[in-house]
Amino acid sequence: MKSSTSVFVYHPGYYADVGVHVLQQGKYRATYERLRAAGVPEGAFIEPRPATEDEVRLVHTAEYVADLLGGVHTERTCASELPLSAEIVRAAFLAVGGTILAAREALARGRALNLTGGFHHAFAGQAEGFCYLNDLAVAIRVLQREGAVGRAAVIDCDLHQGNGTAVIFQGDPGVFTFSIHQQNIYPVKRKSDLDVGLYDLAGDAEYLAHMRKHVPEILDGHRPGLVLYQAGADPYASDQLGTLKLTMGGLRERDAIVLSECARRGIPVAGTLGGGYAADPADTVDIHFRTAMAFWGMGPGQ
Repeated sequence: MKSSTSVFVYHPGYYADVGVHVLQQGKYRATYERLRAAGVPEGAFIEPRPATEDEVRLVHTAEYVADLLGGVHTERTCASELPLSAEIVRAAFLAVGGTILAAREALARGRALNLTGGFHHAFAGQAEGFCYLNDLAVAIRVLQREGAVGRAAVIDCDLHQGNGTAVIFQGDPGVFTFSIHQQNIYPVKRKSDLDVGLYDLAGDAEYLAHMRKHVPEILDGHRPGLVLYQAGADPYASDQLGTLKLTMGGLRERDAIVLSECARRGIPVAGTLGGGYAADPADTVDIHFRTAMAFWGMGPGQ
């Protein structure tokens, strides 16, 4: 790592019209605006380019990518539970480009956060669960191809298991996948290297105990050269899609554990915002903002 100054990756094109949907698409711009209002300078934000077809095909099959780019409604694309439009596909490619850029910046700076991303339900050959392209997996494969990183780890703290990511990296000793999620909801569970499934009403104490135990074990045991951190807002108590009971304070401590344990070991962290479906969309934005400020304010060793 060459420096300890975080950056944020953001593009107005992260927004795409998905119609009436539980997705809170306005949260990306709202998080950016909160950061600017809090005094984060414009120079701390960098715009990504869309991922190339070649980059995406390091993970996704040629047939599936062709369906996406052609706007073809097939079983592979319709499993997204989203409309399929040129605007939405471009946003998906931008999100992947953003996570690739965040990963590169993390290697240079120590940490970086993409203000979208974490589309962890997408499989190599199909969409699923609001996810067209698995930006986490593509970013790792791009950097591995370039020789910028060897071993990597995915720390997935979204409410929902990162099933697509788990399958993509299954049997790959170079990538450790960890998912802590609600067990008794979507999706059908697939095997990560380490899964922690929690049940209804699990709150801060139980969740954070697992984080304090497993994050250091993963970092010391796998020794990744890069961590991809999926910082979902949806374990929050008022989220509409789950029944975990984490508070905003608990989510803030979750972020602090990941960032501090990585910083202590000198491991770069690239973050993504992940899911968030709070009954009040302002709560989702507040959680994402707090995650972003943790990236902005956390220095090595803190």
